[in-house]
Amino acid sequence: MAPKSEANRPTLEAVAARAGVSKSSVSRVINGASTVAPSIREVVLRAVRELGYVPHAAARHLATRRTDAVALVVSDPPKGLVSDDPMFSAVVRQASRKLEAAGKQVVLMLAGSEESRARVSQYVAAGHVDGVMLVSMHGADSLPATLARKGLPVVSLGRTNPAVPHAENDNPGGAALAVHHLLGQGRRRIATITGPLDMIASQERLTAYTDVMRDTGHRSIVALGDFTRVSGADAMRQLLQDDPRLDAVFAANDLMAIGALRTLRESGRRVPDDVAVIGFDDIEAARYTSPALTTIHSPMTDWATATVDLLLGLFDGGPDAPVLLPANLVVRESA
Repeated sequence: MAPKSEANRPTLEAVAARAGVSKSSVSRVINGASTVAPSIREVVLRAVRELGYVPHAAARHLATRRTDAVALVVSDPPKGLVSDDPMFSAVVRQASRKLEAAGKQVVLMLAGSEESRARVSQYVAAGHVDGVMLVSMHGADSLPATLARKGLPVVSLGRTNPAVPHAENDNPGGAALAVHHLLGQGRRRIATITGPLDMIASQERLTAYTDVMRDTGHRSIVALGDFTRVSGADAMRQLLQDDPRLDAVFAANDLMAIGALRTLRESGRRVPDDVAVIGFDDIEAARYTSPALTTIHSPMTDWATATVDLLLGLFDGGPDAPVLLPANLVVRESA
C-alpha cells in the first residue's frame, strides 16, 4: 500500500473525535505524559492504531522540546584503546540496542582530541540531543564536567566526574578477589600490570591490589600498562627481568593478560606451573587462550544496560544515585 500523503494523514483532531476525548488529552498521551488516566490512554492508543495516526516529528519536538536523540560519546585515545578492545565494542553495541528499543536515535561521537571534544560540547549545547552517555573517559578529561553544566542529563559508563551519575563495576572487589585467589594457591611473589593511571578503574584495581598485598605482609610489584596486548607483553617482560622468581601476575584487563601469556610462553615459563595469570573483564577471547584465562567477570551487557537505564530514568525525573555491579571470579586454567 502506498504511503498516505500529507493531505490524507489522520490528524490529531480525528484521533480525538474517534476516542471521544479532547485534543489536549490526545497530545498528552502521544507525548508520554504520566498524568493521563489509564482508561483515557487506552482509548486514545486504540484510536491511534485504528486510524494509523503517526505524530508529526517536528511538531512533536516543538511541543515537547525533545529530540529523542542521545549522544553516545566515546573517548578514543591515540592508541585506539576503544577501537581495539572488544569490551568497548560490546558496550557500544548493547547501549545502542537498548537506546533504540526505547525509541531513541543514537548519535555516536568520538572525543579523542581537544577539537573533537569541543565539537561534542557545541553539538550538545545546540540542543541536538536530549542527553549524553559517556564511555571510556579518562580522569583528566574535562568533557564530563563541561557537559554536566549544559543542563541536560549526562551519565557515564564508569566513574568520572562527581557531577556525573554513573554505573560501574566493582573494581576494588574484583581485584581483591583475584589477589586473594592467587595467595590461596600459595603464590607469594605476585605482580600486577596496571591500566592507564589517569582512568579511575585502573586506579581502583591497583589500590585494591596494593591493599591486599600490604595487609597480608607481601611486597607489591607493579608494572605500568595501558590496557593493550602490547603493553601487557612489554610489562611482563620487564617484570621477569626485575624479578625472575615471580610466581603470579594480576593484569588489570584481559588484553594485557593475553599479552603477558605470550611473553611467558616465549620466556619458557609454564602457566600456571611457574607463573599464574589472572585478568579482568572476561572477554570472549579469555576462554580461548592457551591455557584458558582465569579472570574477573565484568558483565559488559549488564553494565551498558544499567548505564542506559540510569539515563532513561533521568529523562523522567528519576534518581541519579550511582549503580554498582558485582564482580565475580571465573576460574579457568591459567590460575
